[in-house]
Amino acid sequence: MIIVRDYQKIARFRTIGQVTSFAGMAALLGGMVLIFVGDPEDVLWVQLAALLVGWVLSQVGIYFANRYLRRPRPDEVLDEALAKAAKDGRLYHYILPTPHVLLLPSGIVVLIAKYQGGQISVQDDKWRQSGLGLRRFFGQENLGNPTKEAEHHIGLMANFLKKNAPDVAEVPMAALIVFTTKGLKNLDLKGSSIPALHYTKVKGFLKQQKRDKMPPTDYDAIRAAFDQKAGHLVEDAEAAA
Repeated sequence: MIIVRDYQKIARFRTIGQVTSFAGMAALLGGMVLIFVGDPEDVLWVQLAALLVGWVLSQVGIYFANRYLRRPRPDEVLDEALAKAAKDGRLYHYILPTPHVLLLPSGIVVLIAKYQGGQISVQDDKWRQSGLGLRRFFGQENLGNPTKEAEHHIGLMANFLKKNAPDVAEVPMAALIVFTTKGLKNLDLKGSSIPALHYTKVKGFLKQQKRDKMPPTDYDAIRAAFDQKAGHLVEDAEAAA
């Protein structure tokens, strides 16, 4: 499997995560210190503003930290999950309109990586997350609705292909929601219309899928569009494979 990854983007977003996390912490501490400094009536609005700014910055920091600081990163877990299941694939991280895309001779798989913990269940595409306690407000991003997120990212890829590979009339494309948190056991995902599973089950899932290959001309056109977007990163990836 060829893995094309934008390390510069990862490093840039890692820095953003670190800066916003420290800035958010500083603002929150500053807001707390103001309680003990000066006239409460004079500093009340300043204190509230500092706490609000600190909370917003901390949430931004959490967003970037969970994707680019946490080790292993989601892209690294996906590498592990797909290494043996997609030997003929090309995996693109942080290159295309959606962060993780697997190109196979049979089509495209848009990978939605979710790192959230707790107890996660879904019924009729309505997702629920519980068992977090205070982590729901501090230290972890909300789960949201991975089904709608997957549908959105499929739309992004469809628009990309329409612009960059217009000669390809029909592209077999699917989404896969992958939970990348190690040791996560409390998952009830049968109620999702889009396949959702823990990363340890990706290999078995893909092997069960019956897939017809795309016409070679279509595959080559899609690959060319992806590789053009990646630029010089393709040569580095192919050399490392």
